[in-house]
Amino acid sequence: MKFLLKWHWELISPLAGVLLTLAFSPFNYSSLAIVSLVLIFLSWLSCSPWRAMLRGYLYGLGLFGSGISWVYISVHDYGGAPVVGAVLLTIAVVLFWSIFPALTAYISVKLAGEKYKNSVVWFFPFIWIFVEYYRGYWFLNGFPWLQISYSQLETPLDGFVPIIGVYGTGLLLALTASLLVSGIKKRINYNHAIIGIILLWGAGGYLSTVTWTESIGEPIKVALVQGNVAQDQKWLPQNRIKTLVSYRELTEQNWDADIVIWPETAIPAYLSQVQTIYLDPLSSEAKKHNTDLIVSLPAKGKSKEYFNTVLALGKTPGRYNKNHLLPFGEYLPLQPLSGFVLDSLNIRLGSFTSGGNDQPLLTAGGYPFSTSICYEDAFGDEAIRGMPEAAFLVNVTNDAWFGDSIEPHQHMQIAQMRSLETGRYMLRVTNTGVTAIVSPKGKIVTKAPLFKQAVLTGNIIPMGGMTPYARLGDHLVVLIIALFACFLYLFLKKSRVV
Repeated sequence: MKFLLKWHWELISPLAGVLLTLAFSPFNYSSLAIVSLVLIFLSWLSCSPWRAMLRGYLYGLGLFGSGISWVYISVHDYGGAPVVGAVLLTIAVVLFWSIFPALTAYISVKLAGEKYKNSVVWFFPFIWIFVEYYRGYWFLNGFPWLQISYSQLETPLDGFVPIIGVYGTGLLLALTASLLVSGIKKRINYNHAIIGIILLWGAGGYLSTVTWTESIGEPIKVALVQGNVAQDQKWLPQNRIKTLVSYRELTEQNWDADIVIWPETAIPAYLSQVQTIYLDPLSSEAKKHNTDLIVSLPAKGKSKEYFNTVLALGKTPGRYNKNHLLPFGEYLPLQPLSGFVLDSLNIRLGSFTSGGNDQPLLTAGGYPFSTSICYEDAFGDEAIRGMPEAAFLVNVTNDAWFGDSIEPHQHMQIAQMRSLETGRYMLRVTNTGVTAIVSPKGKIVTKAPLFKQAVLTGNIIPMGGMTPYARLGDHLVVLIIALFACFLYLFLKKSRVV
């Protein structure tokens, strides 16, 4: 019993991390994000920086251990790694990313020190988002999974997303938790804390009714082709012709659409292998039917360069090469260590080249659009780069790597945020799901069933105008955090703490 009393927060911390996973899709218990943050913030009060760091690390183990367990499916079921190697790599990934909640705890408690420990709860939201921003945007090209704001897509806080994006909205969610903790611990009047939360969330509810963009044209008919080709079958040479015939037939049944889109690397061959015998005839047929066809496949460049590519065929030909590459999936950071480890585990991954930031927008249905390939839809700056010219968003994805796990649902939730941030429709086309049409409010208008071959049809409206977030990006939130850091430094210096 004494052990439980002494270490109860260490036992609660990983459970709090699991609660945060349940706040995301496909579970969607969004209120658990607040419960999770309140619990972990409470655990960091009145303890040493090292004890807080331990609790933060245990929290991370619960969060990432439950939230990205699909890493095992990717590296074992489809990556070809043996069971032991896949287990070890998954554990290593979880152990690594758990460092970031631990850093949040340590930095916050350390900065507050003993003299300002009663005020440390107000450090937590700013340090949390600072660490999330570093993890999601900068470190190893960014890993923005399981960031707290994505859990709030269906709550009043989503009204802030078109203004301050996911990091700003996450800051408000963390501030909500800090208000509750302050009320619980009587750092401020509890009634005042509740009033503050009501005002904050009420403002979000009002903002969710504001429309930041407007229609600039007639509805466009679209057809999104979900081929449902299993990842372990996709690249087998004996299946190539069958796959190519299947996509062509599904497309021919939908030539009445203005735009037809295939998922990421739907064509299991390099561009040079299929350009003349397959793509050129398809392009001619699309042009004949006054349809724009968007396809995806790998392409070889010069000097052993490889690109993950989207092609626009038909009336307005164009090409986009993936810009923001997936670390440890499409390129290997931390070389030569990462290459040695993966080779030892018999895991073979791609080596692609970035297409760069200055690529022109593709055009379909008479309007330019912003293109993202798979992982790129996790970065708000990628979507707003095409604004205000882009009239809609297109994301092509292949989440077949993760099977029937929670990853495709988490990924869909992330993609929805890009529509909400930009005030644009998104056409999201995946190999096995989730294929969907998303409204400018971030809501799924219609979607195809998972793990079934299907063509999802519907209409979208080209949109113009700019949301505040599309104009400013994450700069406003970074400025707020920088101002907090300056204020904190000056305050502590004046108090002779630093």
